[in-house]
Amino acid sequence: MGLLTGRVAVVTGASSGIGAASAKALAGEGAKVVLAARRMERLESLAAEIAAKGGEALARPTDVSKEEDVIGLFADAVARFGTVDILINSAGIADDTPIDELTLARWREVQDANLTSAFLCCREAFKIMKAQDRGRIINIGSTSARVPRQNSPSYSSTKFAIEGLTRSLAIDGRAFGIAASVLHPGYTVSELSPHAATATPGRDCMAAEDIGRIALLMASLPDGTNLYEAVALPLNMPFLARG
Repeated sequence: MGLLTGRVAVVTGASSGIGAASAKALAGEGAKVVLAARRMERLESLAAEIAAKGGEALARPTDVSKEEDVIGLFADAVARFGTVDILINSAGIADDTPIDELTLARWREVQDANLTSAFLCCREAFKIMKAQDRGRIINIGSTSARVPRQNSPSYSSTKFAIEGLTRSLAIDGRAFGIAASVLHPGYTVSELSPHAATATPGRDCMAAEDIGRIALLMASLPDGTNLYEAVALPLNMPFLARG
């Protein structure tokens, strides 16, 4: 019996990075996982990897910035596994465009990918979790919600907003047994940028699997306990400064 045996988790951004690592960590502790992202071939590969280790996963191609896709995602999760107990919002994109060069179209693209997607998934999860008087939502934020990088107004604004969304849900969820948490990773190997994709885990950069372990810890706490916030940094990354 794993820590999450009998639980069902929806993980967005599951085709790579923190999303994929979190899905594998949860499945390793017995959760049935619904893998959501746009790249179906990646999702199918991850689902097969989870199944090969004795787990159970549903690969569900989803553009989480589109309302109809998100509604369908949660409907399919319930149809396949009966409910949703855990949501990990890991989908998102990065942007390093200076404000004076940032187009409205790019601004909206980043807002939709990082913030609107989280709102839509949280809304659909709340509907299910309220009815069962239990649930856990973990939003993947960023240390940019504390100290932004240079030239990142679109990205940093979404991560500050994720903090606000999580605080609001943590208050609203209490009466319904729903715990909302935010996990702020520092520099992590991911596909958010070419540099991060080729980084080597160590004192300057964390492995996605390290963040997945923290997400698992947050997800596996007893229903009456909420680790509301976690900040994870590589040892050499300054918290209150950049560079």
